[in-house]
Amino acid sequence: MINTNSGSKSYIFGITLVATLGGLLFGYDTAVISGAVDSLKTVFHLDEATFGGMATFYHGATVSSALIGCIIGSAISGVFATNFGRKNSLLIAAVLFFVSALGAAYPEVFFFTKGDGSVPVLIAFNIYRIIGGIGVGLASAICPMYIAEIAPAEIRGKLVSWNQFAIIFGMLIVYFVNYFITKGETTEWIDATGWRYMFASNAVPAALFGFLLFLVPETPRFLALAGQQEKALLVLSKINGSLKAKEILQDIKNSAHEKIEKVLAYGWKVLIIGILLSVFQQAVGINVVLYYAPTIFKGLGFGNDAAMYQTVIMGFINIIFTLVAIFTVDKFGRKPLLIIGSVGMAIGMFAIGLLAYLQIIGVSTLIFIVIYSASFMMSWGPICWVLIAEIFPNTIRGKAIAIAVAAQWISNFIVSSSFPALQSVSMTFTYCLYGVMSVLSAIFVWKMVPETKGKTLEDMSKLWRK
Repeated sequence: MINTNSGSKSYIFGITLVATLGGLLFGYDTAVISGAVDSLKTVFHLDEATFGGMATFYHGATVSSALIGCIIGSAISGVFATNFGRKNSLLIAAVLFFVSALGAAYPEVFFFTKGDGSVPVLIAFNIYRIIGGIGVGLASAICPMYIAEIAPAEIRGKLVSWNQFAIIFGMLIVYFVNYFITKGETTEWIDATGWRYMFASNAVPAALFGFLLFLVPETPRFLALAGQQEKALLVLSKINGSLKAKEILQDIKNSAHEKIEKVLAYGWKVLIIGILLSVFQQAVGINVVLYYAPTIFKGLGFGNDAAMYQTVIMGFINIIFTLVAIFTVDKFGRKPLLIIGSVGMAIGMFAIGLLAYLQIIGVSTLIFIVIYSASFMMSWGPICWVLIAEIFPNTIRGKAIAIAVAAQWISNFIVSSSFPALQSVSMTFTYCLYGVMSVLSAIFVWKMVPETKGKTLEDMSKLWRK
């Protein structure tokens, strides 16, 4: 029975749990390849004997090919969300995840012989990885949007932040999955079969995500904008209670007619802020730490085993501090947490740069990497997604989020791919550069980003109209 005053909390939490599976798949799909990097080199003969001086390039391109799909998926997410709806777009993402998982595991299927490591099979493998990347791009933009449009204003920050937790958790799960697949097995078995199991394992959460999406509703914002007022009111009533639902529906109707649905209907400023939120989230160097953590630790003097052990420790620290953000974002607000996080990241990166300059390697280095990572996870990690999901007015949200998230994936690619070259020039300069970006991110938030705590999504139209 629906509570006329507050709605059903179990209903909204259930919907959010299903939506965050998209975030978990986001993390799972992007990290699953970490266990198969060496096997792919062997399976597809990515060595100098086959590809000459281009072998390293082709290996790197194969490992990172999903990023191409991520950029494509995020760029088209606005078109999908606007024309097919948020829920149906997530269903499409689930199908893409499923097809990619099985296709990457067995790229020879349909056209080639099993075990064929020729160039055409390598191309097929990369196509399947790009398909999965498109799913990641769609999910990375639409999952936060879906949760934001479903959630009541007073707990929206908390619910959207769970998506970031799911991303980190998905990465952590796949590390353990890869570990158990390879545990006790020979390198020959891993190169022949184990790597296939790693990619195929992604089909399980993808199928579960697709099935559960049939049990959740379309967002009331999309339903209302699509003229399905009765369905929108029913969903709003279950979430907010019937009394509040009518008020929210009226606000949605009012905002729907304020502006033509063009991405610049509210001017450049809101779009630029959304893009800069995405760019700064990557420019501070977080994915360098996530992707290259073992390499960084080894470069700083830690052995292979110690490097992997410390990477796992960081994974758990990331989860703990993401939870800090989840339970404080609606209490303290978005801006204070972002600024505090930026300061913490700057301290961490400048200290690491100084230690590298002084050639001091040890526990102190690990401490400041942890400070940096923890600062990001309690601020820019989840809260950037919260702001991107809620800062845009209803009538441009789908298109604007697509642009912002595409900018994020492009920044991700630039920062991640430039790190090895920067590191070879100067480790001190590299880490201090990320420290400078952290300082600039704090100034940007302080000067330009509005506080959205407690505001309804319809309030965004009023805010930017001013």
